[in-house]
Amino acid sequence: SGNYYNQGEIRKKELEQSCCVLGIPASDVTVIDHRDLPDNPAVEWDIHLLATIVLKHIEAKNINLVVTFDAGGVSGHSNHISLYSAVRYLHSEGKLPEGCRVLVLESVNLLRKYISFLDVPISCLLPRDSLFILTEEETEQAKRAMRCHRSQLLWFRHLYVLFSRYMVVNSLRLL
Repeated sequence: SGNYYNQGEIRKKELEQSCCVLGIPASDVTVIDHRDLPDNPAVEWDIHLLATIVLKHIEAKNINLVVTFDAGGVSGHSNHISLYSAVRYLHSEGKLPEGCRVLVLESVNLLRKYISFLDVPISCLLPRDSLFILTEEETEQAKRAMRCHRSQLLWFRHLYVLFSRYMVVNSLRLL
C-alpha cells in the first residue's frame, strides 16, 4: 500500500487520483496490502508469494498483457525488481494463462534516464519490441499524474518529472 513512511492511506488516494488523471477509473485500481510485501526498498519480496498474488489478479481480471519492470527495476528499487522476478518466474514456468504476454520496461543508464526527449533518437535506433513516444499533450498528462503523488515528490522526484526520458519515451521488450 506504499506504507514505507506510514503514508499508506495517503498514497492509496494519490494513486487513485493519478489513475483518474490517466483515465483509469478507481474501480480498475487494485492495491495489494500484504504484511509480507512491505513497501521498503531494503526488503526483497518473496518471489513465489508475489507470483501467486499476481497470477490470481491476472486470472481474475482476464488480463492478456502484463507490463512490468525489467531486472534493473528502472531505479534499482528492490520491490520493482522483485515484481519483475515474480512475473519472469510465472512466464518461465508456463504459469501465465494462454495468450498472456509480458512486456518489460527497459532500464537505461543514468545519462539516458535524464536527457528527456533527447533520448528519442537513441531509443529509435536501439533494438526493442515496443517503443512508446508520448506527444506533448500526453507528456503533460503524465506529469499531472505524477504530481498527484504529493507525498513522494521529494526534490529529486521533481527533477525526475522534468528531465526523465520515461516521461516522454519508453522502450519495452517481450519476455
